[in-house]
Amino acid sequence: MRLLVTGGAGFIGSHFVLRHVERFPLDHVVVLDALTHPGDLAYLASVKNNFTFVHGDITDLPLLRRILSEEVIDTVVDFAAESHVGSSIEDAMPHVHTNVRGVYTLIEACRSIHDLLFLHISTDEVYGTRHPTEPPCTPDCPLHPGNPYAATKAAGDLALLSAMNTYGMRVRITRCTNNYGPHQADEKFFPIVIQNALKNKPIPLHGDGTHTRDWIYVTDHTDALECVLAHGRDGAIYHISSNDEKRNIDVARTILKILGKSESFLTFIEDRPGNDHRYDLDSSSTRALGWQPAVPFMDGIRRTIGWYTSESPSPLENERLQYVHA
Repeated sequence: MRLLVTGGAGFIGSHFVLRHVERFPLDHVVVLDALTHPGDLAYLASVKNNFTFVHGDITDLPLLRRILSEEVIDTVVDFAAESHVGSSIEDAMPHVHTNVRGVYTLIEACRSIHDLLFLHISTDEVYGTRHPTEPPCTPDCPLHPGNPYAATKAAGDLALLSAMNTYGMRVRITRCTNNYGPHQADEKFFPIVIQNALKNKPIPLHGDGTHTRDWIYVTDHTDALECVLAHGRDGAIYHISSNDEKRNIDVARTILKILGKSESFLTFIEDRPGNDHRYDLDSSSTRALGWQPAVPFMDGIRRTIGWYTSESPSPLENERLQYVHA
């Protein structure tokens, strides 16, 4: 394959690139990233000779067309996104710029290229909150985004589905539950808990701390994406989840216990607007392709903490070639 990976220097995108170039050394990989927060080329330093980097924005149509043409791209893997709910509440325009305008620009650049495959990475948040008694969402559940970030991601998904119908584009969409692991932006839940605990600082929990998420280790997510690329069906939406829901307060307590810190650092703060209480996805369609999570939750926590404390080898070194595929 000849891949364009947008947002490939960010949290999930960097893990995808690291693992892909190792597993498929003959593939040609181009990473396009604006290197805004949290993109960092240092995450890809160990494979810097195995991909081509382009510094740029996905709303730059002439740049996209030049990359697609000169690099003879046949597959686009789109990680580029503004993904912080809190910042979207304060100012949604950066999210509209990347998550909506960016997707439309990618469509315009790609739609005339015959047989190009477009894999778009979306989120479980497009479905909104789930009641504790409701079953996991399937891909045909209605979209009900509960905050500006989720609304822009839903808009991008719908734009791509319409492009498939209008232009005949080959599109596959994945929606994943909450990720954790190395490279994650500092304002996300896991980095806040770990770094504040290491500094003996208060650990903020929204509301009463009972918000529930299905956490998945980042490389389990990227391995699922590889499976969708290899075995997925055009026009389909694939869910990726660990099927292991946990309350935020219980996750924080687990991290504190591992670090030998007191639960007295837990501090309850006012819940933010638009904060969904629960997400849950039915990932049976992706598992049917031959994928399943490989990193148990406790192992994933220890690997993540190890990345911050440097008390153990890098998770990126420990996880080489640990793939689960059909």
